Amino acid sequence: MPLVVPGLMSKEGGDKGEDWMGKLAGKKLGDMHDEVTFAKQDLPAEHRVLQPDSMKTMDFKPERLNIHVDEEGLVKNVTKG
Repeated sequence: MPLVVPGLMSKEGGDKGEDWMGKLAGKKLGDMHDEVTFAKQDLPAEHRVLQPDSMKTMDFKPERLNIHVDEEGLVKNVTKG
């Protein structure tokens, strides 16, 4: 069953990168939720995980969530587009 995060999945402006940053900062992405992991299946359908020095397309998709991780896989930044 997917995690319901009030305000993050709603249409009332809650789908901002800053809101996601509050939920993902300092966590790893994985299969299940716990204190240090956020489940990948609860991310929006339009998302990509960007590792340091990885190549990325420069197309802009306003609905896409860009999750920037460090070398250890910890989320360091979240942006939209």
